[in-house]
Amino acid sequence: MGRLYIDGTFQDAASGGTAPVHEKATGARIGTYALGGPADVDRAVAAARAAQPAWAALSAPERAGYLRGLAEHLQGRYEELVELSVRETGGVRAKAEDEVSTSIRQLLISSVQATENAGDILPPYKAGKLSLSRAVPLGVIGVITPWNYPMNLAMRMVAPGLAFGNTIVLKPAELTPLVGGHVLAEAAEAVGLPAGVFNVVTGDGPEAGWALADHRGLDLLDFTGSREVGLAIAASAATDLRSIRLELGGDNAFIVLEDADVELAASHAMIASLEFQGQTCISSSRHIVVREVADRYLEAVTRRVEALRLGDPMSPDTDLGPLISEGQRDRLHERIVAPSIAKGARLVTGGTYDGLFYRPTVLAEVTPDMPAFTEEIFGPVIPVTVVDSEDEAVELANRHPMMMDSVFTADLMRGMDVAERLRAGEVHVNDAHARHGAENQMPGFTRRQWIGVQRTPLTLPDWASDPAGRR
Repeated sequence: MGRLYIDGTFQDAASGGTAPVHEKATGARIGTYALGGPADVDRAVAAARAAQPAWAALSAPERAGYLRGLAEHLQGRYEELVELSVRETGGVRAKAEDEVSTSIRQLLISSVQATENAGDILPPYKAGKLSLSRAVPLGVIGVITPWNYPMNLAMRMVAPGLAFGNTIVLKPAELTPLVGGHVLAEAAEAVGLPAGVFNVVTGDGPEAGWALADHRGLDLLDFTGSREVGLAIAASAATDLRSIRLELGGDNAFIVLEDADVELAASHAMIASLEFQGQTCISSSRHIVVREVADRYLEAVTRRVEALRLGDPMSPDTDLGPLISEGQRDRLHERIVAPSIAKGARLVTGGTYDGLFYRPTVLAEVTPDMPAFTEEIFGPVIPVTVVDSEDEAVELANRHPMMMDSVFTADLMRGMDVAERLRAGEVHVNDAHARHGAENQMPGFTRRQWIGVQRTPLTLPDWASDPAGRR
């Protein structure tokens, strides 16, 4: 640990500096990471550039073999990596298992995709002509990943990028550089991935992160993270039309109509807003509830929230672990929860913390001018806003950028209609996020919307179902 991975070797950062990595639940030191900077990014990009032609020249089955080797290496370290994910991210075991398993699966999927289709035969524009299209690599791809699902979100770009002949420079989040970067570099070394094909530059955002985001030697920059940083990257890229792909946060809506199954909606709210302590870009930040069922919904949600067990994520009895950092905790409490209460929101439960452990919180009487409505929350808070009609619910939901919404109603056709009116990339009817099985819903040149409908009873994790009697 504490070293960069550039051109097939582990090496010190040009600065010679390192920083500690801490377990989020206990504060114990669990490793170090190298403080890379612009000079290190330059070396990594140069190595990736030099390696790319030979990597692309390999046959698809040869590249696929390397990806299968990476998957086998990670699978062989499965238990170790799950534990590391729990310790480094603060997520419970189920979250860590999902992350590691999904990363392995993405490698295997990409290894197959690389050998399935090299292009298409297109209808010719004129008689006597033959029109072919073929898939060719972009070149060198820079990948900047966040701390909430560091391995999974890296692999979503790394695996298909490598499969189709690109080389990679990865900059993982400084809060999770081990499971999000160092582990992947170890896998690359273990399987003998050719030098320069995959590079990892750890470091802090303003130094290593911005150096990669602003680098002119990339053919594509893929960034997953905050809207503020994404806007800065977009502004920089626009000056010379550099290719970027951004996945930013969203102030997602969770709509409960007057004919909804309130208990079903409240159960799914636990997943939608509280999974991994609400620290995902697809978490529901605004619960917009029609007045007829608002009291019942608030009671059902509060009952479940108050039964959740907050504690060490290494314990199998824990439902929610710590937040990722003091900065995130302070942002949540001082910029969102406390100001919303000061403006008139009613604290139903929670709203306090011990270290990084923020008690799951329910806020009632939230109005559209409060931070709990206008901001992406990124913490274990459920803010409830009451409306008088479906139309008002849709109008309020569409006031802010959204990635993934939910709508609950007894009438599936009505739910589909509401979903089509919501300006979100993905909408679920009687369901919560990430439970539909769709893959790779990344937009291209068209606006793509996924509508998932839950038609049969869903088996939820214990911590999301009715917890009556568990206390």
